[in-house]
Amino acid sequence: MKVNTQSVNFNADQKLIDFIQKRMDKLDLFYDKVIKSDVYLKLENTSIKENKIFEARVSVPGDSFVVKKQCKSFEEGADMAVSSLERQLKKRKEKLRAHL
Repeated sequence: MKVNTQSVNFNADQKLIDFIQKRMDKLDLFYDKVIKSDVYLKLENTSIKENKIFEARVSVPGDSFVVKKQCKSFEEGADMAVSSLERQLKKRKEKLRAHL
């Protein structure tokens, strides 16, 4: 799956982009009709430690899923977002299976 990663107001290093690509590729195991996914990495200007925002938009035929997580690190946000997307994709697959 092609993951389009954009970092807002900072430059993400290649290690982080590879990590996100690896995590998002796991979604293909749960739903193989994923068209594309867009990931936005944002830094919030606040004094709290949880200032990193991980936002993912996954497009499937006829629908798209958006998950937004705010965490201490982008890796933690990626893990939480991917597990949330897993649940949503499994639920969609079950609904489609029930209609057949």
